[in-house]
Amino acid sequence: MKQYLDLVRNVLEHGVRKENRTGIDTITSFSEFYKVDLSEGFPLLTTKKVYFRSVILELLWYLRGEDHIRWLRDEKDCHIWDAWANEDGHVGPIYPVLWRNFPYFEEEELSFEGNASDIVQTQLIKKEFDQVQRAIDMLKSNPNSRRIVVSAWHPGLLKKMALPPCHLMYIFNVADGKLNCHLTQRSGDIALGIPFNLACYAALTMAIANEVGLEYGTFAHTIVDAHIYENHIDGLKEQLTREPRKLPRLEIADKPVDELTFEDFQLHGYNPHPSIKFEVAV
Repeated sequence: MKQYLDLVRNVLEHGVRKENRTGIDTITSFSEFYKVDLSEGFPLLTTKKVYFRSVILELLWYLRGEDHIRWLRDEKDCHIWDAWANEDGHVGPIYPVLWRNFPYFEEEELSFEGNASDIVQTQLIKKEFDQVQRAIDMLKSNPNSRRIVVSAWHPGLLKKMALPPCHLMYIFNVADGKLNCHLTQRSGDIALGIPFNLACYAALTMAIANEVGLEYGTFAHTIVDAHIYENHIDGLKEQLTREPRKLPRLEIADKPVDELTFEDFQLHGYNPHPSIKFEVAV
């Protein structure tokens, strides 16, 4: 995919060296952006093999609303989050929790009968909010809204998270009968993370477009700290020598998003170049 290769090339040519928490230096560029037309094919990279099964299972895990990876790891034998989970598989209130069970407090009145008059007091009640369902409901009832936002950033919970969200907010936008999605990412590992993020959010956008009766539009992606780890440079340079191939087609069953299973995502015509091994920086 040309947009991805342009991103890699630009960071390699114009990025600056930075130290970071992992101990492996990066080549980093501030505020990179690209977009793809989802009607032209499913944006799964062809200059290296991307493991489609893991992409879709991760998306389905996000939609489950859990604070652990037991379904992903034990039931589906998918280990992409193992490095961040504790012995019991807990990762804290990250993407699944904040997408589906975003915690907040609401003030409620408590009334007590007094001798002279009623005494009214208030207390804060902890509640949870399903941001994904709200987005779907708004796309059905008010598709022209500019407030169809899902946020995975909760400053009050950062200390409880195994990894603070990297892709922290996405916004849906409807134009000309098409569903568009813009993803804002605070930190993006170009070799490993970005190909997954691109495919995951593209699939999410397509699935939701199906549910709300819209055509596929554009996926746009802003990466605030777009970086390449030093030990990934050679692999990415290898990708730059490879000619992108035709994008595959993704067929998603006509079901509500919450009813989808892995078998409902059928990938057709995926013919990538061989995989490239990249080590995860934890």
